[in-house]
Amino acid sequence: MAEHRSSTLPHELWRAPLRTLRPQDLAEIYAQPRPEIARLVDRGVLHRVAHGYYIIVAPEYLGRTWLPGLEETAAGIASSIYGPDQAIVMGISAARVLGAVPRALATAVIAVPRQHRPIALTDRAAQIRFVRRDTSALDAERFETPLGPALVTTPEQTALDLARRPELGNAEAEVRSAVETLYRRADSARLAQLAKDQRLGVALRRVESWVGDEGRRT
Repeated sequence: MAEHRSSTLPHELWRAPLRTLRPQDLAEIYAQPRPEIARLVDRGVLHRVAHGYYIIVAPEYLGRTWLPGLEETAAGIASSIYGPDQAIVMGISAARVLGAVPRALATAVIAVPRQHRPIALTDRAAQIRFVRRDTSALDAERFETPLGPALVTTPEQTALDLARRPELGNAEAEVRSAVETLYRRADSARLAQLAKDQRLGVALRRVESWVGDEGRRT
């Protein structure tokens, strides 16, 4: 596989977080990045996900129809803008990555240190919403996605974030069941401490009201 990769793209490009590239990231490799990118897209080596953002297609998918997952695509785009340690999949998108939301979504939610306008994807009817957060204060962990590792909020943080802003991500109908699923995996002491540290007492009480006494005993 390494030989196949090296014959298709320079090794440096494979080190991009979640295999996501922008034309400016190729400026030190190609004298004219944009025409080169267009050529690589035509060859099926790069997949265009949004205006100015491209994902490297893994060798096993070359010549085949391939669509990267929404959440890892959003994490890749955010990582290319802010760096991989400052882009965290959160809210309903984190619940999706953690397996608490079964259906595919049309909006991805990413926590970032500075506000950014939403980005519409061009390979599907979906968008990325950026939420300004103190990313260093979020309880997050690395999660392996098909594109590589991404930061995702923990079940405890995700449950609190969903309860705090259930409308964020345009999937409010999924929120309560997601919170119930996440609560069963959560550490109650950690959940309470996070709520205290982040002043999310109201969100914690909402989580507990949604789960109910029966859910808290299981």
